[in-house]
Amino acid sequence: MDLFQKCWDYTRAREVMDLGVYPFFHMLTSGQDTVVMMEGRRTIMLGSNNYLGLTADPRVKAAAIKAIEKYGSGCSGSRFLNGTLDIHVELEQALASFLQKEDALIFSTGFQSNLSIISAVTARGDYILSDAMNHASIVDGTRLSFARTIKYKHNDMCDLERLLEHCSADEKAGILIVTDGVFSMEGEICDLPSIVRLARRYGARIMVDDAHAIGVLGEKGRGTAEYFGLTNEVDLIMNTFSKTLASLGGCVVGDAQIIHYIKHTARPFIFSASIPPAQIAAAREALRILDEEPQRVRRLNEIAAYMKRGLKKLPHVRLHESGNDLVPILPILTGTEMQTLITAKLLLERGIYVNPVFPPAVPQDSCLLRTSYTATHTNEQLDEALGIIGDVYAIMAAQAAADEDAGAAPAPHNS
Repeated sequence: MDLFQKCWDYTRAREVMDLGVYPFFHMLTSGQDTVVMMEGRRTIMLGSNNYLGLTADPRVKAAAIKAIEKYGSGCSGSRFLNGTLDIHVELEQALASFLQKEDALIFSTGFQSNLSIISAVTARGDYILSDAMNHASIVDGTRLSFARTIKYKHNDMCDLERLLEHCSADEKAGILIVTDGVFSMEGEICDLPSIVRLARRYGARIMVDDAHAIGVLGEKGRGTAEYFGLTNEVDLIMNTFSKTLASLGGCVVGDAQIIHYIKHTARPFIFSASIPPAQIAAAREALRILDEEPQRVRRLNEIAAYMKRGLKKLPHVRLHESGNDLVPILPILTGTEMQTLITAKLLLERGIYVNPVFPPAVPQDSCLLRTSYTATHTNEQLDEALGIIGDVYAIMAAQAAADEDAGAAPAPHNS
């Protein structure tokens, strides 16, 4: 069989395009902000991870421009060899200080961060216990490792303890528990207090992916560990720069000796080019703003609570219950793939962008629209969005009732 036969046989995306409900690769002609220009239309952005609104902050943009003027556009090598600039080291020191750990190491992307960390600290014979709903980068990091990976049921501490009891019987094996701090699709917060308690009992180490928690949780926006008061109990905290820190890249913080080991053994880190100067400078300035303006975190939490209350009042909207009012990720349940595609299309036509989410990111027939919010959204923008969402879901409910009466499956709308 020809190697490319699988490519020729892949028709799903084309079929959705032909139906006129393809939801991906929409083109923006403006920067990321609370309102963007998307394919020629003014669009309220409810699908970004720009949690503190810093991608449009003039101070962040100025820092990036200044770095290019001094260092040029790239580093032309890996951190391991010629690609370490003084600003790389300065950012690592600032991250370690802000997240209250001994040392930090930065990576070229958030995805690469998890590949590097997990594959470096675990080895053949070790165990990785990974939450079933962890991010794809964690999943691929476990695949890159030679350790034995076992998924525990999502946020299920009884299942985690069962696995820990089994794994700890092997006295020669190390155990790493890996979890998202805030789960990116559901907006749920991990049960970190229970994870810490179990890790102590069974001698396991803890890694938390805080990509969606830094700038979101904690009094100073330091993330999940600060939120629960457990910073000293978490061994490794991973973060990305493409969300709160308005740039591109990732990092890990922890004890200096552990960071030193990762720095010298993680193949994805050693054999990748270092982050360009502009991205480093932007992340550093965003971190400075986060440290000096914690009121942005409080505003973001207020917006999350405001939108949760507003969405719950809409008659046809069903939210995925996350159990908290702080996280600015509010998933709206939609059901089937086709219902999700149609709803996302109607919202975009009326001026709102949201992220449609399909399996394997969520279970089959549990598709959703992931809405997310930014600290710089105004109440007027939020109220406008609530009005549009209410109208679209009323249309969907009316169509579903009509289809049920007619005994037919829902068909795409032409608006």
